[in-house]
Formats: sequence, structure tokens, C-alpha cells
Amino acid sequence: MEKPHYEPPKQSALGQLFDSLFLLVLVLAALFTPLYLKLAGGGKVDMPVADASTWAGLGQNAAQAAQWEKLGFHPDTAAPLITSRFDYSFSPTELAITAVIVVGYFILLFALSKKEYIEVIEERFGKK
Repeated sequence: MEKPHYEPPKQSALGQLFDSLFLLVLVLAALFTPLYLKLAGGGKVDMPVADASTWAGLGQNAAQAAQWEKLGFHPDTAAPLITSRFDYSFSPTELAITAVIVVGYFILLFALSKKEYIEVIEERFGKK
């Protein structure tokens, strides 16, 4: 006995717009929530300099100093920007845990979807 051809439900343009905007809001929330909760973006280290009141003390040559001045900065106001460095250190344990979770998610996704994939292939191309 052959299954009837699957016809997906029709969705209005308004429904598609709502779905798109809803997904956009979810993505933005997922990206900005860690920043609002102070869980990311805080790893900065200040680099020590000999003299923060001169361009040479900040390690800037004449061309770099000229560009800073075109942007309206002086050595005192540019010092926090020049000396601040991001801290790129990470925990190998946390990286491994994250990798296990992501790989586990994909294994679960494919295991639970296997039956549905088989049904779609059978509908489209017939049984073997």
C-alpha cells in the first residue's frame, strides 16, 4: 500500500514574516544575553607602557600618531585604547565539555530524525 503524496501546509505571507522576525529576535537574544549577563566580553588586560603621556611612550610612530590625531585623540585619551588587550586564554576542560555537548546534540538529532529521513526518501524516490 502506497502512502499518499505529502502536501505541506500553506502559510500566509504574514505568517512567514512573523516566523522570520521571531527567529531574528531569538538569534539576537541568544547573542546579546551573555553580554548583558556579563558572561562574555570582559577579558581585557592592560599592557604596561613606559610613558602614557607621549606617542613614543605608547609605542606609536609618527604615522600612527598622525592618524590618532586625525581621529581627535591625544596620547592621554588614546592610551586606554592602545594599552588594552583582549585576554584570549581559555580552559581546555570547558572547551572539551562544549565539544562533547555539540557533538552529542548532533548525534541525538540524527538518531531521532533517522525514521523521518527514511520516510521522506521513500516518499520521494520509492522503496528499495
